[in-house]
Amino acid sequence: MTTTSSRPNSKVARVIEAYDLTGMGDRLERQWTGVDGERTSLRDLADAFNRRVLEAAIESAGQSTVESDVESAYATLTGEETGSADRVRKRRELEQAGVDIDAVLDDFVTHQAIHTYLTSYREAELPDRSANRVERKVETLERLQGRTAAVTESTVETLVDAGELTDHDYELLVDVRAICADCGADYAVGDLLRTGGCDCGDE
Repeated sequence: MTTTSSRPNSKVARVIEAYDLTGMGDRLERQWTGVDGERTSLRDLADAFNRRVLEAAIESAGQSTVESDVESAYATLTGEETGSADRVRKRRELEQAGVDIDAVLDDFVTHQAIHTYLTSYREAELPDRSANRVERKVETLERLQGRTAAVTESTVETLVDAGELTDHDYELLVDVRAICADCGADYAVGDLLRTGGCDCGDE
């Protein structure tokens, strides 16, 4: 890890320090690298970072903050579909509350700035997940099958309760299978992916 003095300039790092966003750097890195689960995109990280900056600015002005209000204000200030009148009205509202909105908007960062901060300033790297790619794909498919089964079961129960489906014990099966067109072999799709495909061409 490089020392602080030898690190490259980073707007993200300067904003973190200016707004006293303790722990924000670690949070960005963990979410980007997916240490705790699914990875978060750079654009989503930039939006979350900017919302936190806006929230900190409002708090610094002595105003109470509610997450939904901060999200609404951020969407109004940055949303492409926001009308100019609504944006001006929100700016005036924040200025009257003591927020230097021009300074806050200047401190907003782009997803490119987040990427530079993570890779150059913090020297973070994405893990090599290629070795587990097949297993991750299988897990995704299995989760989707489980969700489909749950939705189907709920639908059947709802229709039975409503009298639109005869009341019996239904056994629901959700099974995605793959059939090799060359030899006719039938595989559960998870087994097919894990084995690397049909082996009929090896015979």
